[in-house]
Amino acid sequence: MAPSPPSNGSQSETDVDTESDALHRRGLMYILSSPSGAGKTTISRMLLSADEEIKLSVSCTTRPPRPGEIEGVHYHFVSDSEFDAMIEEDDFYEWAHVFGFRYGTPKGRIRSALKDGQDFLFDIDWQGTQQLYQKDQQDVVRVFILPPSLDELQRRLMGRGTDSSEVIASRMERARAEISHWDGYDYVVINDDVGGCFAKVQQILAAERMKRQRQTGLIPFVRELML
Repeated sequence: MAPSPPSNGSQSETDVDTESDALHRRGLMYILSSPSGAGKTTISRMLLSADEEIKLSVSCTTRPPRPGEIEGVHYHFVSDSEFDAMIEEDDFYEWAHVFGFRYGTPKGRIRSALKDGQDFLFDIDWQGTQQLYQKDQQDVVRVFILPPSLDELQRRLMGRGTDSSEVIASRMERARAEISHWDGYDYVVINDDVGGCFAKVQQILAAERMKRQRQTGLIPFVRELML
């Protein structure tokens, strides 16, 4: 076997290209909202599975866990008194009442992680989106997913087989209210095909990551080019 050439301590062209392509950027908070049954949970799961650079923001809730839900993975399940204490300590980005329970996004390490380039996915409603946007506009990207029709939305809710007719009627009423806020989002996507909807959600995320104001590594990179 021929001996390897001696190293002169310099970087290879490939190493330099890799570093140039991986300029530091600030992370973002990627919000997916939709009426119940319009597909945001499915799209969220697909995105988390396909993209290693984004993590789910785990919310706190006073709702009891459903079968299969895991503490710290799907939600942080807390008591009403614990939730009250977190409100008093200003430990939420946002919180809201939803179907008799409270949900909130704890600040935790999110802000520091954003500086390190970590992206977070948020599965929250319109009210939570507004609160989050008001507190951190520069890092928030808002996407609203619409059903192709209200009839299709009702069919999907009934197809779950988990809710009574009264609960479905309540969800449909809430859906109409949520849809009325469609113009409070940066992007609106119609989910008439899951694959097509997912592709659009990925395209939006990719474009937002490339925005100049998030490419914090561009300033030193451009300065080097101008020397």
